[in-house]
Amino acid sequence: MKVSIITAVYNRVETISHTLESVLEQTHPDIEYIVVDGMSNDGTESIVSRYSDRIDRQVREKDQGIYDALNKGIRMASGDVVGLLHADDFFAHRDVVANIVQEFSEDHSTMGVYGDLVYVDCHEPTRRVRRWKSGDYEVSKYRWGWMPPHPTVYFRRECYLRHGLFRDDFHFAADYELLLRMMLVNRVPMRYIPQTLVCMRVGGLSNASFSNRMQANREDAKAWTVNGLRPPWALRLLKPMRKIYQYF
Repeated sequence: MKVSIITAVYNRVETISHTLESVLEQTHPDIEYIVVDGMSNDGTESIVSRYSDRIDRQVREKDQGIYDALNKGIRMASGDVVGLLHADDFFAHRDVVANIVQEFSEDHSTMGVYGDLVYVDCHEPTRRVRRWKSGDYEVSKYRWGWMPPHPTVYFRRECYLRHGLFRDDFHFAADYELLLRMMLVNRVPMRYIPQTLVCMRVGGLSNASFSNRMQANREDAKAWTVNGLRPPWALRLLKPMRKIYQYF
């Protein structure tokens, strides 16, 4: 089974090599690696170029943000399964992709899989800050602020062809909207892998400032309305409150 992995990067000179190596060290033999660089100017390009003979497809051009870059990568992907690994993230171990493939292979009706994610210190990535434990999926969970960590989610490519890519009218919560659309609206059959798949350095676009967080909250509600659903009345409280349990 061929797996396409997409990394979108812009000015991540300090972390990109760790991300690249964590993909290239995976034990699964059939990986298509796609790197989309939004014209970095901090030395990222020179680091990526060192791995060019092991990266299947590279794009270096201006984009409209991370979701636009990810959409470019998804459109280029030719794998049976597509996943994302951001430029600040890395796989938890060398068998992550192999384990994901095993889940798809065991049940051919499975259209997506997801797992757990660990947040690590940006300067000391071996130090865990908190853990996002997903748990088994139930449709009702979305109404209580649940979502899986999107860097751990892998869909069959046909899901994107059938249900669409990231929406370009979202700036902070396009990942939430896409997962809501896939899992709740279209009921894509999912399987949960009860293990840590990805480590993410603390930070992120939606958490970068209070104003960004407020905008992300508004987009969380918008994710429901654009899909013809009424957002839960307490969504703005329930979704952030779920993070509290990640510290214990």
